[in-house]
Amino acid sequence: MTKTRTTTLAAALLAAGTFAGTGGSAQADILFWSTQAKPVEETQAMRGEVLSGFDEAVDYQASDGGPWLTRIQAELEAGSGTIGVLGGLHGDFTSLTDNLVDLSDIDLGGVTVNETFQQLGTLGTDEQKYLPWMQASYVMAANKKALEYLPEGADINALTYDELIAWTKTLAEETGGPKFGFPAGPKGLKHRFFQGYLYPSYTNSMVTKFRSPEAEEAWNKFKELWQYTNPASTGFAFMQEQLLTEDVWVAFDHTARLADAFNQRPDDFVAFPAPAGPTGRGFMPVVAGVAIPETAPDMEAAKALAAYMLKPETQIATLKATNFFPVVEVDLPDDMPAAVKISGAAIAAMSGAEDANPGLLPMGLGDNDGKFNQVYIDTFERIVLAGQDVRTVLDEQAETLRSIMEESGAPCWAPDEPSEGACPVE
Repeated sequence: MTKTRTTTLAAALLAAGTFAGTGGSAQADILFWSTQAKPVEETQAMRGEVLSGFDEAVDYQASDGGPWLTRIQAELEAGSGTIGVLGGLHGDFTSLTDNLVDLSDIDLGGVTVNETFQQLGTLGTDEQKYLPWMQASYVMAANKKALEYLPEGADINALTYDELIAWTKTLAEETGGPKFGFPAGPKGLKHRFFQGYLYPSYTNSMVTKFRSPEAEEAWNKFKELWQYTNPASTGFAFMQEQLLTEDVWVAFDHTARLADAFNQRPDDFVAFPAPAGPTGRGFMPVVAGVAIPETAPDMEAAKALAAYMLKPETQIATLKATNFFPVVEVDLPDDMPAAVKISGAAIAAMSGAEDANPGLLPMGLGDNDGKFNQVYIDTFERIVLAGQDVRTVLDEQAETLRSIMEESGAPCWAPDEPSEGACPVE
């Protein structure tokens, strides 16, 4: 079945009221159609704790990405619809850019929104196609015992890769062995570090500059860091475990994989932003936003709801409901879990840094997503673990990456410049 016939069928089904949530009757509430907060308990929390404070009734409906896109495409094709507000990840919106209304005229009431994410919400246009809504990320963590070994004059909230290497070198020399831990095990998230942290920090790219001289410098820099990394890291998955046993004193991981350490011993650990390189402080945010389709039945109510989602109190309620962090300046209440407070401060510092350089989650790859990740894993294993020549490995892996991009046809995403068609590998 062709895409046109599929969407035409979807439009017919929509008209018949057979999509979940329409009930075949007139939609009185504002329909918030979202790919986020899908687990039942999160959906219930969104309805009962987050959206219940809004002035009008909201029907929050969570959906998988496929049906989510099919329904909004059907409404757009029909020229009218019931969806008032769309919730989704950055990548969910990229195929809808031309059909999302400009939100730059929404009055946010003096709320300070993260500038980096607000820029992402333009989707490469001169309009605000979505407003950032919430975020998750990866951070660094350290046992407070490690802080006395920081290089002189170093700011833990603004470290460079050179300073991190100097720190881990001193730790190894002064404490009797390597104290840096890295999730390099089979179930570790090492590929996300290379994609979203190392590459943006040295190449301002994730794909196009994969085999560049700057990428070569990045891998050589990581090889330096590896000298002072706990050799058992090739078996590490969740770094909270090694922090608690003190097998490592400094580590990198996703906030969810550090939470137990922060919650069990909140006075012993600190979280801080990932280091910066020549092209900025690369980091990989999982950014969700709210958007309004041009077919929204009540534009004024939809814009009011979008503004409501960015209120500080709404952001805190959303954090409690979803474990996604705020995208606006907000003081977290004292009753939040230790992991939330510790990680939240680091995420805010990292995403709000002047040199913040986000590398978004790969998008548009379809079934090639796993192959894309494997390129970075294989590159790490060949260069760092097997000691193969950096230039040779990058040239060979670049060909694999190029074939993946061409097969998927995925256009570039940040920090790479937008592309027409498949993202090129130089």
